[in-house]
Amino acid sequence: MSKNVLKVLFEKETADFIKSRKMLLFGALIICITVSGLYAAVAGVADALDSQTISNNFLFLKLFTASANSIPSYTSLMALMGPFIGIFMGFDAITSERSEGTLNRLVSQPIYRDHIIISKFLAGMFMIALLVFSSGILIGAFGLLETGLIPEMEEVARLFLYLLFCTVYIGFWLAAAILFSTICRHAATSALSLIALWLFCAIFMSLLAGIFADALYPVKGQDMQSMINEIKNISLETGINRLSPYYLFGEAVSILMNPAARTINAVSMTQLVGAISGNLSVGQSVLLVWPHLTAMVACMFTCFIIAYVSFMRQEIRSR
Repeated sequence: MSKNVLKVLFEKETADFIKSRKMLLFGALIICITVSGLYAAVAGVADALDSQTISNNFLFLKLFTASANSIPSYTSLMALMGPFIGIFMGFDAITSERSEGTLNRLVSQPIYRDHIIISKFLAGMFMIALLVFSSGILIGAFGLLETGLIPEMEEVARLFLYLLFCTVYIGFWLAAAILFSTICRHAATSALSLIALWLFCAIFMSLLAGIFADALYPVKGQDMQSMINEIKNISLETGINRLSPYYLFGEAVSILMNPAARTINAVSMTQLVGAISGNLSVGQSVLLVWPHLTAMVACMFTCFIIAYVSFMRQEIRSR
């Protein structure tokens, strides 16, 4: 019985997402990201091939990482603009129900209260996955038709993993949006708080990381202590930056979409001695970014669990 109720609520929330005016905003945002990324991909790959600045290996992946004419790549656009999909999808998930009085009607029905918030999260994740994978497939399809590049199986696997990372990354912002919607009384307060959080993670976190690293481990001169401080400085700055989901996602994407990338940490010259250049396999790249995926999933479920507990403890009064 409970599974049937959850299924009905999931279908209701999915239908509400599709029929709402916000869906037009989601569609416009995805179209802008897709079209801009496609233009940058086709132009960037063509210019790079003409100037022979890139190798012929993994050219299909360049459709997602190439940029041209001051237009960022598809991966950069998704990292920067993707969170707004999750934010706009969940910032009024609970506040709108509360302000319209429909939340009272839902909880008065013979259904479990937790099914309400679970169905909202599952429906949001389903729509995010649908939008992200549709956008990625469109980029690949138009890129294939325009350039004639046929992807190899390894490239398809890397692209699938990248789109999965995108879904989890945007899902974190959906969970955070549901959390703020649960604890805030008004949708405007929830939206402004989420935008402030996004700005902090995308811009100010890296600035603060650099300030803290330079303050604790200043790099001055060419002596041995300065060289040691430089390594500690980079390590501390990277560690602080990894508290931001924006940085975690960007670092993971740089490994997944670039098989030539072989490390995510600072490497000294002595460690490079004797190293053989080459590309990593999909499995080896996944091993490098597995902690990133685990951290993002943990952050996503942590936000949702806090929202879940807060929602279950709230008193819902009839109007």
